[in-house]
Amino acid sequence: MSSPRKFEAAPGGAIAYEAFGPTDGEPVIFAHGGGQTRHAWKGAGKALGTKGWRAIAYDHRGHGDSDWAPEGDYAMERFGGDLVALAEHLAPDGQRPHVVGASLGGIAALVAEGALKPGSFATVTLVDIVPRMTAGGVDRITGFMRTHSADGFASLEEAADAIAEYLPHRPRPKSLGGLRKNLRERGGRWYWHWDPAFMTERRGRHAPEWLDRLEAATRAIACPLHLVRGRSSELVDEDAAARFRALVPDAAYTDVAGARHMVAGDRNDVFVEAVEGFLETHRQTD
Repeated sequence: MSSPRKFEAAPGGAIAYEAFGPTDGEPVIFAHGGGQTRHAWKGAGKALGTKGWRAIAYDHRGHGDSDWAPEGDYAMERFGGDLVALAEHLAPDGQRPHVVGASLGGIAALVAEGALKPGSFATVTLVDIVPRMTAGGVDRITGFMRTHSADGFASLEEAADAIAEYLPHRPRPKSLGGLRKNLRERGGRWYWHWDPAFMTERRGRHAPEWLDRLEAATRAIACPLHLVRGRSSELVDEDAAARFRALVPDAAYTDVAGARHMVAGDRNDVFVEAVEGFLETHRQTD
């Protein structure tokens, strides 16, 4: 993994990113989910990098080491605009990067490619995200994020306990070092590595008119599209996946057994195999 770098994505400040793989490899941008950071892609980025791709993982505005948005501007169009700006910043000689977006990152990709600037990406891979998600799953995820966003945790151990309760299917990590990348210490307590104002901007993201716009953006995407779903996902159940496949009949589809919403974290081996297989069929270079 390279040293973190930053570029200015106005309006919104600096965006932090890191890269895996050869500098002349075909670029693949990884966009993480809400409340995560670029470190969520470490395993996938390293795996693709060893296979010759240039994997770039970045922090959304208000997340990780990227700047917090001025005046708490976390509208989806801003996330999509940041993704377009990053693609233009990274693309060598105008080469279009591929994009792999999980949850929030996938919605940003839909907005970017389907509405803001069509033709920005060679392919779009959505990781357990579709325009119309399962309402109960959305409530569960946002509820977990809101519960600890204001008061934080007294210790890393307390944070680990909360995550273990939220993700009981995963073994509790023996080392807490990884948590330090996703938490900040302030005043003797540990807080998530993202701006709490991000959650206040979620109002209206599930209104019918917004979902209609998101579906229209999805239909407008002309580049190859790929949905990777966790078979036990709490956010994209079988009905939601079926609606997406009816909306975009030509899209590739991978259903990952043994995975929930955070597919790469649950089954990174299967996830990487599915993503690379799709990318290989749409290489722009020999």
